[in-house]
Amino acid sequence: MARNDDFFLTRWIDYYAKHLGEEHLYIFLDGEDQPIPKNAGKVNVKHEKRVVEHVVRAEKRRLGFLSKVAGRLLQHYDLVIGADADEFLAVDPRCGKTLVEYLSEIKIAPSVSGLGLDVGQKLGEEAKLDDTLPFLTQRQYALVSARYTKPSVISSPVSWGSGFHRVLGHNFNIDPNLYLLHFGSVDYDIIQQRFLDKDRMATGRKRHIMKRAKTIDMVTKKKAQQGDVWFPWARTVQAWVRPPYAWNKPTMANWKLVVKLPESFRNIV
Repeated sequence: MARNDDFFLTRWIDYYAKHLGEEHLYIFLDGEDQPIPKNAGKVNVKHEKRVVEHVVRAEKRRLGFLSKVAGRLLQHYDLVIGADADEFLAVDPRCGKTLVEYLSEIKIAPSVSGLGLDVGQKLGEEAKLDDTLPFLTQRQYALVSARYTKPSVISSPVSWGSGFHRVLGHNFNIDPNLYLLHFGSVDYDIIQQRFLDKDRMATGRKRHIMKRAKTIDMVTKKKAQQGDVWFPWARTVQAWVRPPYAWNKPTMANWKLVVKLPESFRNIV
């Protein structure tokens, strides 16, 4: 479900259509004023009535709606992937399997998570994003983020918490070969443009956007570790450590781990 997000939404369509087919994608535009993406093709696109409310209430409503949609889709599909417009679920390329092949082989009951990687721009080293080129040919660094280790894939009806961050009433399972790549922090100029979006500012999303700027700051200033070495450690921490307010959400326990992505990731997105 998206609003004023054509930049990411068109790439979301390209990516998931390549793996799943356009006709198996479902997009809900938040507001009847929203244009249908030019590359929608056979994608199932529906306009929903715009409800202007604070981000906290809006997220609960949004994920309640999407949970019901996913439940209906599971009457016809084996699995459903829930992901925001700037989130791309990917299999480690070294597995040699497509996303469909891999998800079809692993146990998912009721959900599975990919390790969250918040991809950011390293200022002074990486130039402004060229929107004609793949993201990961231009960005090499990411913050390993429990925030994006989301239970994105489900095999039975569930109730997602706000932002897809957890499945209510269930624990989560982090797969060793899945990654959820978040690109909301991929470019400093894009973040600055978000502050000019009156719709976002009016619904209390300023703090959310500022978090993205912090990712760029960390990626720029912290020494990056080799992702291949530290990914298993990050999965272990997130699997065993929980925030006191939510036992079924992962956390990095205040560990700010910045990694350089493996070379094999360069052509994923």
